[in-house]
Amino acid sequence: MDRNHHEQAPPQNGHTDSGHATPERGAHHTTTATTPGAQRRVLVVEDDPTIVEAIAARLRAEGFLVQTAADGPAAVETAAAWHPDLLVLDVMLPGFDGLEVCRRVQAQRPVPVLMLTARDDETDMLVGLGVGADDYMTKPFSMRELVARAHVLLRRIERAAVAATTPRPGSVRLGDLEIDRTQRRVRAAGKDIHLTPTEFDLLMCLARSPRAVLTREQLLAEVWDWADASGTRTVDSHVKALRRKIGAERIRTVHGVGYALETPPGFAGESGPAAGAGEV
Repeated sequence: MDRNHHEQAPPQNGHTDSGHATPERGAHHTTTATTPGAQRRVLVVEDDPTIVEAIAARLRAEGFLVQTAADGPAAVETAAAWHPDLLVLDVMLPGFDGLEVCRRVQAQRPVPVLMLTARDDETDMLVGLGVGADDYMTKPFSMRELVARAHVLLRRIERAAVAATTPRPGSVRLGDLEIDRTQRRVRAAGKDIHLTPTEFDLLMCLARSPRAVLTREQLLAEVWDWADASGTRTVDSHVKALRRKIGAERIRTVHGVGYALETPPGFAGESGPAAGAGEV
């Protein structure tokens, strides 16, 4: 398949005349990247043969090692045996759905997940982010954008690994919200809060300038490493997912502009009416 084909993912249940054999449901297979020395592994989980072949072909052309799985059980089994660096995961799957795949894979080992959904339903997106997905795309989507987001997710993991070996001392504290940059852990009101890598980076970005309003475009550039107006909805969905975990009152919306991390007065650790953030 030519890398210039399928620039936009086809609709589900579409017919393929590409000449490829249609994979059986539930089967998965191993392929190798076309670029010598490529090491990044991507597991593509999708039950539509046309879509999975289009995604896999484009990722191989970009130099990734690719495996595919066509149902939930095969995806979990392949992830456990192959240890992918990234999961491209459809929500609707035979066996059990992509949300359950995400839960089980994340329980095995943390891995960035780019979730695909056929429905433009924000509830589904928030549920996906809640079970450990890092990003999502709604079908039909640009294959170019999928590749860009895959690279961004992998760069984020690399940055986190570097930060772990060269940590900055101390934690950031805003009232009763504490962010440990070394261990990438968060506590709110004395309770540990589990955040995905993307959610942690988003919170850290807001926490660097508490109470200052950051535009969606600024957040896209700093957290996602790309600036595209079409991605502002991704920011909105991640902010909503983050609010569910740390408390809705902690993030203020400035309509038409962006978001700010608030420190309500009266919390322990507040160092003054205009402060509230500090190193501990």
